[in-house]
Amino acid sequence: MPRSVNSVASRARRKKIMKQAKGYFGRRKNVWTVAKNAVEKGMQYAYVGRKHKKRNFRSLWIQRINAGAREHGMSYSEFMGKLSKSGIELNRKVLADLAMNHPEAFKAVIEKVK
Repeated sequence: MPRSVNSVASRARRKKIMKQAKGYFGRRKNVWTVAKNAVEKGMQYAYVGRKHKKRNFRSLWIQRINAGAREHGMSYSEFMGKLSKSGIELNRKVLADLAMNHPEAFKAVIEKVK
């Protein structure tokens, strides 16, 4: 009896990868082996990128809070230390938003901390 190969599943698997490679330049978009490697590498970059995104946003929030705090004569580390001592539980994302978009509310937080 001849060997049975599941060509339906094989084609679907290749089709899925080729669909992900859409928009790539040159042979990366239409040659199976090249596209497969390009998509796998792209997935690795995407995975690492999700971690970097968290890092970058936290850094941005810290810079914004620092700028807002320095307008009121306080450094970032001093502000965060006093914030935790006073028992105010606002995370950096919210504090950065207040510093950027609602300076009067951020000033109220600073006054409460002082």
